[in-house]
Amino acid sequence: MANVFEKIVAGEIPCQKVLENSQFLAFHDINPKAPVHVLVIPKVCVKDFNAASPELLAQMSGFILEVVEKLGIKESGYRLITNVGSDGGQEVPHLHFHILGGAKLAWPKLF
Repeated sequence: MANVFEKIVAGEIPCQKVLENSQFLAFHDINPKAPVHVLVIPKVCVKDFNAASPELLAQMSGFILEVVEKLGIKESGYRLITNVGSDGGQEVPHLHFHILGGAKLAWPKLF
């Protein structure tokens, strides 16, 4: 069964796209935690950061830099987060990075 991100990539679930190329998709989070909250995913399903190849992560890094430039937060700053596993708070078993910005971000208590 496909996860929610696979359904977004397939066009079965709509999203508010920010940027897309043949390998990656960036879209606004439906439950934002900051004025800017965008998710970046590979179009192929990779479970998490641990399962990603260095080559994929290198290409994804370049795409993320394009996204933050387009969002206008590259110079002001942003937070880049990926969650791994249940203890790390990962809810969807598909590698994704959260880009949060648009304000001075606090660091909440983690537990």
